[in-house]
Amino acid sequence: MSNAIVKTDFNFPGQKSVYHGKVREVYDINDEYLVMIVSDRISAFDVVLPEGVPYKGQVLNQIAEKFLDATQDIVPNWKIATPDPMVTVGHKCEPFKVEMVIRGYLTGHAWREYNDGKRTLCGCAMPDGMIENQKFEQPLITPTTKADVGHDEDISRDEILAQGIVAEADYLLLEKYTAELFQRGTEIAAEKGLILVDTKYEFGKKDGKIYLIDEIHTPDSSRYFYTEGYEERQANGEKQKQLSKEFVRQWLIENDFQGKDGQQVPEMTEEYITSVSERYIELYEKITGDAFVKADIKDVAARIDKNVTEYINSKL
Repeated sequence: MSNAIVKTDFNFPGQKSVYHGKVREVYDINDEYLVMIVSDRISAFDVVLPEGVPYKGQVLNQIAEKFLDATQDIVPNWKIATPDPMVTVGHKCEPFKVEMVIRGYLTGHAWREYNDGKRTLCGCAMPDGMIENQKFEQPLITPTTKADVGHDEDISRDEILAQGIVAEADYLLLEKYTAELFQRGTEIAAEKGLILVDTKYEFGKKDGKIYLIDEIHTPDSSRYFYTEGYEERQANGEKQKQLSKEFVRQWLIENDFQGKDGQQVPEMTEEYITSVSERYIELYEKITGDAFVKADIKDVAARIDKNVTEYINSKL
C-alpha cells in the first residue's frame, strides 16, 4: 500500500548522518539532536516484513509520546518535541549497551526457559511450581545485551558489572528507574483494564545525566493482558487474551514462518494489511484511552519533510 512509509531518505538542515533500524530511522542533527521517524515497517522474528502497515508508525510514536510525558517525573527522557505524528525530536545520548527488560509475569521467553527446566533467568530465581502467565511475587529485571547485529542475549547484573559494560553506580540507577517506570506503567494500564506483563527500556547518557531513550510501553516493546477474565483463564489453563503484536507472530507461525533459513514470508494481502492497521489503532485506543485521530497520509513523506524542516529551522 503506497500510503505506508517503509523507507525515508531525507536531508534535513544540519543533518550529519542517518541510521536505518528495523522499524525506526534516526537522523543526527549537528551531533546534538536526533530526529526519530517511526516508519510503518513491521518486524517479527528479527525479520522486517515486506509490506508496511498504514498508521502503525503514528500509533507507536504517539503511544511513546504519551508515556514519556507521563513518566518524566521519574527519569528525564530524550524527547524534546513531536513535530509530526510519526516523528520525535530529542537529545542525542550515548546509549548504554544493555536493554533493561522487566517481567511481571511468567510469559514468553521467560516461560520458554522455565518450561525447559531452567529456574534462573539473568541471575534471577524463578520458583518451582509456577504455570504459564502466572504473576511473579516481584517483577524480575532480566537485561539483555544490545546487539548491533544478530540477536540480543540474556545477561545478568553480575556479568554486566564484571565485563564493565555499565559502571555499577549507573547500573543501580538503571535498575531503580526500570522498576519505577514499570510500576507507573502498571498503574496506568490498570486504569484501562489492562495488565502490563513485561516490557523493555533503553537508557542513554548526555552530559553525565541518564535519560530514558527510544520508545516506552508501546505494543512493539511491551506485552499487555486484559484484566477481565485473567484469573478465570489462569484457573482453566487457558491462553491469556493479549494486547501486543503477538497476533502478527501467530499469523506467521500459522503460515509456517518463524524467520528460519529457507522459510518464506507468507503473502501479505491488502485485506490482511488493513486488518493489521485496524488492530494497531485498536491497541492505541485501548492503551491510551483516547480516540485515534488519523493523520493525513496522502503524501506522508512530504508531510514529514515539511514538518521536521520547519521545526528544525525554528528551534534548533
